[in-house]
Amino acid sequence: MTVPHRPKIYHIVHIDRLCSILADQYLWCDATITSLAPSGTNIGMSSIKQRRLNDLTLTNYPDLYVGGCVPFYFCPRSIMLYLLYQSNHSELSYRSGQEPIIHLEADLYDAIDWAENHNTRWAFTLSNAGAYYFEDRASVAQLNELNWEAIQTHRWSGNGVAARVKEGKQAEFLMEKSFPWQLIERIGVQSHAVQQQVLQALAAGGHQSKVEIKTDWYY
Repeated sequence: MTVPHRPKIYHIVHIDRLCSILADQYLWCDATITSLAPSGTNIGMSSIKQRRLNDLTLTNYPDLYVGGCVPFYFCPRSIMLYLLYQSNHSELSYRSGQEPIIHLEADLYDAIDWAENHNTRWAFTLSNAGAYYFEDRASVAQLNELNWEAIQTHRWSGNGVAARVKEGKQAEFLMEKSFPWQLIERIGVQSHAVQQQVLQALAAGGHQSKVEIKTDWYY
């Protein structure tokens, strides 16, 4: 499958983290979040976060840890969101389901342009950047190496071929240290109630993103 015309990237976060993001006008990497300790709910798995912070570096930038980058998926309705929806994984402390989780959508090419104009390193992985075996790339010319069919499918469970789909669907875009709020084009939510919370938070000013109920981005 060829690279989409304007690929989008997606970061998921709990609604109660939005105010601190808006105050800073940046999304921060886990390394910075650890030092800043902003208010809000942590929806990640601590063991994987520690691995990304302390063990996993990028082949293209050997001094850059995965945890020193802001991560995005190439699709909404990610496998991580499914784990949050199920609320039964032993390594998850968060157990409140998917409704409070919001999707922050940006344009991939705009993000890369911003990074290259601001001396910021970026890369993408062909699979889960929290696993020891991932491969990373740092060139637009290599975007065709992503499994775009897997990324865009809603069917990913099972064994065999489906397992390879699951790997491809977990590919990540990584931007070093921070990601500017001004690049967020759209916020996808599951319900009207969460949409109203997001609109209320955005009313304080600054860059305004579209806020849409996107039930197809959820399980």
